[in-house]
Amino acid sequence: MARTLSLRIIAEGVETEAQRDYLNRQNIHLLQGYYFWKPMPYVALVMLLLSKPKARIIEE
Repeated sequence: MARTLSLRIIAEGVETEAQRDYLNRQNIHLLQGYYFWKPMPYVALVMLLLSKPKARIIEE
């Protein structure tokens, strides 16, 4: 349904490489979960992002 409506799909709760690979094969490329990063406080996240050369922080 999401593809029919041209919506982007975000998969949450990705915990393993196998899950990541499966989702990528299904053309789902926006993923989040423990496989990538453990939960962290906001300030720690900002510091992590600022340490990356191409990072951008967008405030809403």
